[in-house]
Amino acid sequence: MKLSYVERLRSMAAAGSSTVVCLLGLTGCHSYPPPTPLDQLTAQQTRGHEVFEQHCSLCHYDRSDGSLHGPSLLSMYKKPYLHSGAPANDDRVTETILHGHNLMPAQPNMDPEDLNDLLAYLHTL
Repeated sequence: MKLSYVERLRSMAAAGSSTVVCLLGLTGCHSYPPPTPLDQLTAQQTRGHEVFEQHCSLCHYDRSDGSLHGPSLLSMYKKPYLHSGAPANDDRVTETILHGHNLMPAQPNMDPEDLNDLLAYLHTL
């Protein structure tokens, strides 16, 4: 079956718009800088890494992509939103840690200094 001139134009336009959508999707992917190396952390950030290892590492990766039991925290503060859709800021992260979210258990008794150290560490990821 031979296509008319108008049908061929429509076909080319559809193919072109699909290509544009694909290219926009590819350019929408972000590449974030790597986390601060452990040997370059401040004293507070190092304590925060220790808190992470004790309380968070059973469920979250900090220095690699992928989910463990919860989402990876790599580049968490470098993105506009958390995995939950909440803004990526200290208030929302603190709220999630202290009160839990979905399957994440609450940590209502976390020492305030440990929480501040943890937040400092999470900013390095």
